[in-house]
Amino acid sequence: MKVDILAIGAHPDDVELGCGGTLAKLISEGKKVAVVDLTQGELGTRGTNVTRAEEAANAAAIQGYVNRENLKMKDGFLVNSEEYQMQIVKMIRKYKPEIVFSNAIDDRHPDHAKGSKLVSDACFLSGLVKIETVLDDEPQEAWRPKQIFNYIQWKNITPDFVVDVSDFMEKKIEACLAFKTQFYDPESAEPMTPISSKDFLESLTYRAQDLGRLSGVDFAEGFTSEKLLAFKNFDGIIL
Repeated sequence: MKVDILAIGAHPDDVELGCGGTLAKLISEGKKVAVVDLTQGELGTRGTNVTRAEEAANAAAIQGYVNRENLKMKDGFLVNSEEYQMQIVKMIRKYKPEIVFSNAIDDRHPDHAKGSKLVSDACFLSGLVKIETVLDDEPQEAWRPKQIFNYIQWKNITPDFVVDVSDFMEKKIEACLAFKTQFYDPESAEPMTPISSKDFLESLTYRAQDLGRLSGVDFAEGFTSEKLLAFKNFDGIIL
C-alpha cells in the first residue's frame, strides 16, 4: 500500500488542524495520502475515544485519505521508546511514503514535540536493513522517507516554507469540524477548553491568512524541515 505522503499526528485531529489544507491540495493533485494517529486522544476533556474514532473516520472521508489507522499509544504519555519507535517503523515500511508530515517540533501539548522526535527517529530506523519487522505475518523491507516536514500547531513557529492552500481552506475547515466534540459548539454542555473556543476556530482562518499575507497568497500553511531544502528550479514558486 505505497503512498506519496504519510501524515502522522499524536492525536486524532492533529493532521487536519496542522496540514489539512496541504493534504487536501495534494490529494486533489492525485497524490495518495495515508494518516496514522498515535493515540486515541482519550485524555481529551470533551468527547471520548469512541467519538474521536468516529470523527477521525468522518474527517478521513471528507479529505479522501487512502487509509487511516490508530496505534493506540498512551495519550499524554508519549515516550521515545523502542516499543513505540518500532510500531511507527512498521507503519513507514507498510506505506513506504516519500514524505512524512509530523507534529510541531515545539508546542503547548507535550505529546506534540515528543511525537515529532519519536517519528523522526523512527523514520531513520526504518531505513536500517538490520532491523527486521513483520506485519501481518509478512516480513517488511527497509524504507526511509526522503523528507520529514513538521506542521505548525498552537505555537507560532517561524516556518521554513509555506504551502498555498487558498483553494482548500473550506475543505480544511470542514475536515476539522468533523471533530465536532472538540471544537466550538454554542449548544454543547461539555466543559470549555482552549481549542473549543470561538476564537480558536476563527484562528484556523486568520493564522492561514497571515501566512498568506507574508507569502503573497490568500491562505497558507507553514512547515519546518529537518534538513536544508534544495530546489531543482523555480517552477512552482509564487513570485
